[in-house]
Amino acid sequence: AKYVEQDELRGGQCGKVFAGYRKEDKFPVSIFRYSQDENGKRISVEVAVMLKFAAQTPGSGGTSAAVSLLDWFDLRKELILVMERPVPAVDLKQYIKENGGFLEEPYTVILKQLIEAAKELEDKNIFHRDIKIENILIETGSDVPRVRLMNFGMSCFFKKRSCYSVFCGTLCYGPPEWFMGQCYRPGPTTVWQLGAVLYETLHPGLFFDTGLALNDLLEISEELSENCQDFLKMCLDLDPKRRPILKDLLLHPGDIHGNLKLLAKANRRFGKIVIRHGLHK
Repeated sequence: AKYVEQDELRGGQCGKVFAGYRKEDKFPVSIFRYSQDENGKRISVEVAVMLKFAAQTPGSGGTSAAVSLLDWFDLRKELILVMERPVPAVDLKQYIKENGGFLEEPYTVILKQLIEAAKELEDKNIFHRDIKIENILIETGSDVPRVRLMNFGMSCFFKKRSCYSVFCGTLCYGPPEWFMGQCYRPGPTTVWQLGAVLYETLHPGLFFDTGLALNDLLEISEELSENCQDFLKMCLDLDPKRRPILKDLLLHPGDIHGNLKLLAKANRRFGKIVIRHGLHK
């Protein structure tokens, strides 16, 4: 065997995840064991997505935004995915618990990388569909934390005009347009979920729920700067056509705050994105 399986990290309805390592060099890995569904369609899409992110050098960890797929084995009734396991690292949910949420200066480091990660997926025509704090890994081995996306079980490939009527993902982070009976698109949905992640990051102890936004009950802290509040309100606009696109959020990647200020000013002036202050109390 190429890999040694160790303790179980977590389990769920679809399968279990175990810690482990590669025998030849002790490289830490996560071993995902999935029970195969009848036709393997969802599983095969996940493998295809991860293969697109596979490391350029076979068998090594990648430098992409996604945690890299190192190996996979189809055992008919079970599918095994072997992923790199960054050490030390925790998911964003645990990171928030340990750090008590972010002040605005630290959050820009996480936010910038998260936007870049989402743009990397978009450029590869990959729609994650389930971006949330539990699916964001924070590598903590250096002074500057590194963001990695994981858990691509709900992901799919998309085309320019792709629009979906069946929701896949975590319901409380679903885009409002789907709840209102409309189809949803990759770009606006990703921006909505980025806004949800940032909301939970900056409001430790509060949980995001699209239903609250739909009922005008989602509160944004007035202690946040105007730029930060504007960012959240733009990303969480109920109208998907008025949300910013990822490309706009990366106009000035070295200065997220400055970029938000420019976006807000331009959007108010030209009406591209109307910031609906009435959405939140």
